[in-house]
Amino acid sequence: AQNVSSLPAAFPFQFSSRLNSMKERAELWAGPLDDVHALVQRQGGIEGLGLVDFNFPQHIHPDHHKPDEILRSLGEAGLAAGAVCLRYPKEFRAGALTNPNHEMQRKAVEMTKEAGEWAVALGAKHLIVWSAFCGYDYSLQCDYKRAWARLVESFREICDYLPGLKISLEFKPTDENTRFFIVPSTGAAVCLVEEVSRENMGICLDFGHCLMAGENPAQSVAFVGERGKLFALQLNDGYQRLGAEDGMMFGSVHPHMALELCVWLRRTKYNGHVYFDTFPRNEDPVKEAEYNIRSFKQFWKQAEALDGIGVNEERGVTSSSSLLEMQSHHDALAILEKLQKYTSD
Repeated sequence: AQNVSSLPAAFPFQFSSRLNSMKERAELWAGPLDDVHALVQRQGGIEGLGLVDFNFPQHIHPDHHKPDEILRSLGEAGLAAGAVCLRYPKEFRAGALTNPNHEMQRKAVEMTKEAGEWAVALGAKHLIVWSAFCGYDYSLQCDYKRAWARLVESFREICDYLPGLKISLEFKPTDENTRFFIVPSTGAAVCLVEEVSRENMGICLDFGHCLMAGENPAQSVAFVGERGKLFALQLNDGYQRLGAEDGMMFGSVHPHMALELCVWLRRTKYNGHVYFDTFPRNEDPVKEAEYNIRSFKQFWKQAEALDGIGVNEERGVTSSSSLLEMQSHHDALAILEKLQKYTSD
């Protein structure tokens, strides 16, 4: 892995990538891939990668791992921990933080706290909460008011328990385990964050999940980022087939959306890291991750050029943005012609 400190000073982000992808195309890897240490070692060969996001309790489990062992593996690979991400086991099929059974809901809360403790021990800055089970499948199945209240109460307790850690909800509108998530959109996620009302409570936006919700990911970034609540970002792409999460390479299907996302990350001054949540089933997962990093950097450069060459507040240099001028008139044709010029140059 390329140490983050060796990246060009002008580039603002660290990168991480889906750890489970390292299990794919095992024939391209000389060593074993049977535990988290081996997966981290393989990620260490990804040029430009600086961070690892761990799933809890799958990648790191208190009965099988210790923080110092994980930190040792990270150090040997030239990596650091970026985030710990909740993956509640199937015993929570009736809900994790929204479970109507009080004992099960308490168990989910305590598991989330423990995941946060691991994040702190590993030096990660984020705890990302995604539940495959906090929702419902059928009409009349769920009391939405009570489920929402349980979610708000749970997040308040978790945030208060881990005041120095950023806690992010990752929404996903639908999943094979839950046809309707209790927080089905970016707007609903913002409502939740505002009701939880804790400084360390924010949102993790997943590009593919926004697409699944019928959203433009850039608009979602603008909406959340302007409120200072965009704590984490997961990038991929997809064809938006009904109910599908494709996990394609970033910008491979929707390049204009990818470019606009970078524009709004700049405008809202996003300061988290960039995680690639992609599913390279047939590709070399190391090369696929490297492609995603190069792709994001390319879109970022294009966004800089498109949205005001020379704009750098730290250096005190400012210039007008031709994109802002075109947007002030909602001039779609002028913008598309400008993009056409970029691709032809």
